[in-house]
Amino acid sequence: MLTLTILSTSDTHGFIFPTNYVKPRAHMPFGLIRAATVLAQEQKSAPGPVITIDDGDFLAGSPLAYYVAQVQSHSDPQPLARIYNQIHYDAEILGNHEFDYGTDYLERALNASDRPVVNANVLDGAGRPLFGQQYRIIEKAGVKIAIVGLTTSAVLQWKNHDNVSDEVHFRTAVSIAKELVPWLKKIADVVIVCYHGGFERNLKTGKIIESLSNGENEAYQLLSEVKGIDALITGHQHRKIATTVFDVPVTMPGYRGEAVGKIVLNLEPSDEGGYVVADHSAHLIETKNAEFDKKIAIHSHQLDKKVDHWLAEPLAHIDGDLTFKSAQKARMKETTYIEFIQHVQMTTMGADISATSLFNNEGHGFENPITMRNIMTNYVYPDGLALELITGEELKAALEKAATYFTLNLDHQIVVNPAFYSPKLRHYNYDMYEGINYRINVAKPVGHRIDKLLYQGQPVTDDQTFKIALNRYRAGGGGHYNMFHADKIIAENKTPMSQLIADYLRAHAVIKATVDNNFEVVNEPE
Repeated sequence: MLTLTILSTSDTHGFIFPTNYVKPRAHMPFGLIRAATVLAQEQKSAPGPVITIDDGDFLAGSPLAYYVAQVQSHSDPQPLARIYNQIHYDAEILGNHEFDYGTDYLERALNASDRPVVNANVLDGAGRPLFGQQYRIIEKAGVKIAIVGLTTSAVLQWKNHDNVSDEVHFRTAVSIAKELVPWLKKIADVVIVCYHGGFERNLKTGKIIESLSNGENEAYQLLSEVKGIDALITGHQHRKIATTVFDVPVTMPGYRGEAVGKIVLNLEPSDEGGYVVADHSAHLIETKNAEFDKKIAIHSHQLDKKVDHWLAEPLAHIDGDLTFKSAQKARMKETTYIEFIQHVQMTTMGADISATSLFNNEGHGFENPITMRNIMTNYVYPDGLALELITGEELKAALEKAATYFTLNLDHQIVVNPAFYSPKLRHYNYDMYEGINYRINVAKPVGHRIDKLLYQGQPVTDDQTFKIALNRYRAGGGGHYNMFHADKIIAENKTPMSQLIADYLRAHAVIKATVDNNFEVVNEPE
């Protein structure tokens, strides 16, 4: 009997250190610097050969990753790539957020990396892998191990961005796996499928939990329709999963390096030569108690100091208060912080109305004085702005879509719809609006919850037109807002919103905190 161990990280998003950057010098239960220690310990103690895999989304998502890509004098991914190189992964899978800063930046990052990229379904115009190779075969201890890399269709959200090459084409994970896996099974002992994507169905009941229309998560279908997969590594949804589905071991190791996935395959010699899987197990190893990896600490020290100095830069003072205590309450009643963000968007784009989100529950608004730290921990995505021309009918449809964020519990209290936090946190898909007055009545049926909608004191009509400022993700229809579309964009500002906010603050030394309370969320049965 021979034991093969498969270790994986995913969705680290450039969080090298155990901090969400809301407060300086935090020591939180995650970070690549902790995950690297767990990987090294597991490699050392493994009874047989080990495969290490990063399942994608390493290049964007943290203030540190943003600093490397957008702030330092020359946009150069090498400082971040060098840190990841200390782990020496056997394979790197492309995540959808690898494309946040464009294909040129991604190409330079991958060229600086020592991790072989395995990518079977993000293709060029000729149908060849846009980056890397379709699969990789590694031989360890006499075992031939095939690794297939697949990426979620969410990568297509960047398709219309100018810094993403027109050469980006896509095939579904399932269609590619159906071609590759049976063939690889004939020439390899073990086939590992690494999919930067998640599960569209409940793992126990098979009940649909994700929309199937956009194909963003295909892992359940992958396992149900493709035979010959010996282990499946997943990601993208930021869930923590270690289980067996259709007799295949599966892991998904959370977010920001909070856990390492571990699949153990016990192999026995086959009568036809080579090896077959006799049994298997799947585990997650939490990293919260792990010491800092010394090599990563050394290679990241100077970069960490530069990022901390940048985050501490004061930009403006506040006349009043731009903080809030409860993200949930802030989504139900307008705060001064949200009104400020809307004002920046409307001013920047010359818009009639604006829409924005509280992207997560970790930010709490802007402290006094406002620093880059405040900006980066509240507006966490490196997206620019778009101006779309929409009708009153489309505006109502967008508001009704946002209103699905709320539901009523058994006590008839307003709570968050579970679809926005399970299986993945999606607070960013609830938008609040400025420039209009509106009310969401959660007591009414979905699709009929907007029972007041006024523009400049008058009811909005279906044929009215408005110029609306949105982030570019939403403007392209992201989050299933199908009423918005790239074809409706009439102007764009590709500067990341965090930079637009910083520039606005530098031009306005004192920000007056105001709020017009233009929306409310209520439960008023008829």
